[in-house]
Order: sequence, then structure tokens, then C-alpha cells
Amino acid sequence: MSDCLFCKIINKEIPSTAVYEDDKVYAFKDINPAAPVHILIVPKKHIANVNEINETNSDCLIDIHIAAQKIAKQLGIAEKGFRLINNCGSDGGQTIFHLHYHILGGKDLGPGLL
Repeated sequence: MSDCLFCKIINKEIPSTAVYEDDKVYAFKDINPAAPVHILIVPKKHIANVNEINETNSDCLIDIHIAAQKIAKQLGIAEKGFRLINNCGSDGGQTIFHLHYHILGGKDLGPGLL
């Protein structure tokens, strides 16, 4: 999508600080971190949100989770733990309509939602 912020980041039209990339996902530092470690993982294929997951594109969820595991190990937060969050739709807090997951960690995040 030509007007999608995350598509532009994936295509290197907008700069980001990459932490992981393979042929299916791209992960980069959030510009407004909510924790010491705050990474966004996005599939390279544009999917607006979880509501658009179907039998033909559901493999992206596996790719995202495997990337999250690798990133958590790479950044040293796997052992102590981290939070993996997806917001779906406006009421769910989604502000950019390209499927993405947040990895939050680097401190005790407590029992709260965020």
C-alpha cells in the first residue's frame, strides 16, 4: 500500500532502526518506547490487522512469533520475559493499520495490560 507508514518503512522509504529482518518480517525500534526494549515486528506483506488473517496468509503469525523469539534472545530479554502485544482496530488501540506486534521488555512490566 503506497500510503501505509509501515510499508514505507519496510521499503526503506522512511528510516528506522532495524533490529531484525528476514524475507517475511521486518522488526525495528519503536520511536516512542513504552519500555526499555520496545520493538515493532511487521510482516512484509501488507495485512491491515488480525481481522484480515485467513487460511492463505496465516503463516505470517508463525513468522512473527519466531522472529519475536529470536529478537528476545538477541536483545537479552528472553530469559526474564517480555510482553508480545497486538492491537486490532481503533477500539483495540491500533493506530497504524498494518498488522504489527509490539515486543516490550527490559524491566518488570507487572500484571497490567501495558
